[in-house]
Amino acid sequence: MLAAADGATISVQPGEYREALVVDRPVTIVAAKGAGTVRVVSVNRPALTVITGSDVTVRDMALEGPGNDLAVLIRGGTAVLETCRVTRGGVEVTGEANAALRGCEVSDSEVAGVHLTGTSRTVLVDCTVRAIDGDGIRLGDSAQAECSATRVDGVRGRGLYIGGAAGGVFTSCEIRRTGGAAVHVETLAHPVLSDCRIHDARAQGVRVDGTRGGGGAGSATSGGATGTDAASAGQDEHRTRVEGCEIVRTGAEGVLVGGDVRLRLAATQVRETRSSGVLVNGSAQITLDTVRVVDSVGTAVVVTDSAAAQIQDTILTRSKANGVHVSGEGTVVLTGGEVSHTAFTALHLGGSSRTMLSDLLVGHTPEHGIRVVERADLSAERVRVEHARSAGVSIEDGDAVLRECRVSDAGYGVRLTTRHRPLLDACDLSAITSTGIEIGAHTDALVRGGRIAGTGSAGIFVDEGSGAWVEDVTITDTEGSGLVVWESARPRVRSVTVARTGKNGVYVGDGAAGVIEDCAVSETAFPAIYVGAAATPVFRNCLVHDTKTDLTLTDGAAPVFEGCTIRAVTTNLMPADTPGTDALVKPGAPQARSRSDGAGDGDGPQESLDELLAELARLVGLERVKEEVGALANLMQMVKRRQEAGLSAPPLSRHLVFAGNAGTGKTTVARLYGRILAALGLLTRGHLVETGRGDLVGEYVGHTAPKTQAVFRRAIGGVLFIDEAYALVPHGQGADFGQEAVSTLVKLMEDHRDDVVVIAAGYPRDMERFIDSNPGLASRFTRVLSFADYSSDELVGIVQRLAEQYDYRLADETLLRLGEYIGGIPRGERFGNGRTARQVFQRMTEYQAQRVTRLAEPGPEDLTLVLPHDVPTDLL
Repeated sequence: MLAAADGATISVQPGEYREALVVDRPVTIVAAKGAGTVRVVSVNRPALTVITGSDVTVRDMALEGPGNDLAVLIRGGTAVLETCRVTRGGVEVTGEANAALRGCEVSDSEVAGVHLTGTSRTVLVDCTVRAIDGDGIRLGDSAQAECSATRVDGVRGRGLYIGGAAGGVFTSCEIRRTGGAAVHVETLAHPVLSDCRIHDARAQGVRVDGTRGGGGAGSATSGGATGTDAASAGQDEHRTRVEGCEIVRTGAEGVLVGGDVRLRLAATQVRETRSSGVLVNGSAQITLDTVRVVDSVGTAVVVTDSAAAQIQDTILTRSKANGVHVSGEGTVVLTGGEVSHTAFTALHLGGSSRTMLSDLLVGHTPEHGIRVVERADLSAERVRVEHARSAGVSIEDGDAVLRECRVSDAGYGVRLTTRHRPLLDACDLSAITSTGIEIGAHTDALVRGGRIAGTGSAGIFVDEGSGAWVEDVTITDTEGSGLVVWESARPRVRSVTVARTGKNGVYVGDGAAGVIEDCAVSETAFPAIYVGAAATPVFRNCLVHDTKTDLTLTDGAAPVFEGCTIRAVTTNLMPADTPGTDALVKPGAPQARSRSDGAGDGDGPQESLDELLAELARLVGLERVKEEVGALANLMQMVKRRQEAGLSAPPLSRHLVFAGNAGTGKTTVARLYGRILAALGLLTRGHLVETGRGDLVGEYVGHTAPKTQAVFRRAIGGVLFIDEAYALVPHGQGADFGQEAVSTLVKLMEDHRDDVVVIAAGYPRDMERFIDSNPGLASRFTRVLSFADYSSDELVGIVQRLAEQYDYRLADETLLRLGEYIGGIPRGERFGNGRTARQVFQRMTEYQAQRVTRLAEPGPEDLTLVLPHDVPTDLL
């Protein structure tokens, strides 16, 4: 060896050589008689060491290490091992070395079979790594590998571990029978696995965790004889890729992704896992493209914490738990594919998660097809749900938008019980065992368009207290009633067609109300319309035809009929107040009322406009605002009267800008304004939904519009009050997501111009910038109400009102002292106007309480009287 010249070929005769080879020059070492005839056995160091400056090829040799460490150490230069057998120690490639192992076998090592570190580059082709106590192949630092047609079998540790900033391409490899994860990738590594078979691991099939990083392996230079250009493929994306692989029979999850990493799983099968098929946690991001997850003992795909999953054209089937389970603040986008044959609910969405589904098939589950609970949010388009034994879709406390979805062969079609205002748009429900759409108690859902056909119970059931909106829906072939409005419900129903029902077409329960207009009811087994005791619904411009009986009223029922028509009805009980109607009220039948009886719209007790204006007048200060609101009320009252008289209404924008400093009564007036519009019949409820930037603006692309829509839906029928609206358009941040929220609001204001009033509020100097931020805002907000700061006398008046409200009495001397104190409060940026008055009142009651507790036997007057020295002395 020492005598060999550079570039020489050293032919070794058969036999066992007990020595350690150290190569420091370019040579070729071969077994003269072929593989298996030469053994190099070392007793205290590697059998082969390659150092810097060498360019060595070793062929057909058996290299045996000392048994507890390394058999081959490649520290530098370039080394090629061909059809070599390495035993009793592993192979380590380190430093800046380049290495290639072709047709080699590595076995019986107490540490890693192949360990690649430093900035080394290594190629493994058609190799076998087996019977290793540690990891099979281990990469660290910035090492790179190109591995193909290589097998890792029977290792106690992990089959393939890639850490640090290492990476590479692994093609057509097989990793099986591992004690740890078959493949474990962490920290900055971004390898590519292609056409690999991973099976029979006692832990995970593929585990990826750690941190994503911004450089690492992707910045390493490639080169040398090992072909590492391919090894750096995909690293520009800074994510691990698993493509065209099989992951089968794992002892834990098939794929586990955690921390802050990215993984792309494509054209891959994950089968027979003892836990979840794919689990994503932390802030990890995963993409599944054309993946099959089959026969998992746990849920097929779990996304939790703040992780995100994008799933496309993927089949999730035959799981022993859920198909998809999302919790925490997880995000899932699922497009195409199928979730089916699950033991539990197919898609369970909880926590504060957000899920977007499109063009998906969900089916064959003994529980729900899709279930949304807690604060989860669902957006689904063109989703088919089939064969769900419970509900096709169940929304419980969460929120949802369903567009063009189909539910068939389910126990219930869609069940909604939530404080949010879910939307069903153009959905189709058929072959439902129970109710088609069940809108739960106090749930104000919107159902727009679509068809409900073939239900075992009601087509749509609106439970107590619900203010749901239902429009442009066709309900046919129900075994129960077409539309059921339960006790105390008050829906708005428009342009609904009900036909071929097993019971009533429309059933209005005791004490229910609401408006039902432009609807058609026909071919009902029971009377077309049933109205229960004390129910006060309004039927406007409805048609009842081709049925035996049009109406049943119980004692105390008081419906209102306006412009309704009856045609081809055998027994008529509906009042005849429209030309062409042949209905008569039979003697002795309960009497329905026409609009002339003065009935309301059925949305609960109507407040008097005069009472509301008087309540506005009692507010302290705000004289200019009171005049403006009063003038608006008069104008809208005139518009309503013109409409009722059949005259054209002038253009009218009800949206307002409230400009004023903090604590000037903007929210109080907004709440009154909504109630005034409801009293005028221009809003159905008049409730106030207060919101701000945090509720409207999302944290990532695609998140803002759904958040804004969800808040807007809750305000339908009332007032949406956007406090500090200018925060939606931060100064100097043109790319902020707030612009998307503004654009979404503009469109929603147009789509629901008769259903919602929007009030944008904020500091005067900032509201002009808000209006100028979008051309659509200026045309919709045409009136600005200015809220001036309260004077000292007005603030004293507010404190007096609070004292009266809470049964306190202010002595005359107290009022004088209070005026002096409030007059001395600085009017800077922290001054809170009405809020300051409330703070002063609170401190006065605290001081008064401390004083009274020191009295031996305080009387009733002591408990209520506030004295001058109860007024604070230190400024707020």
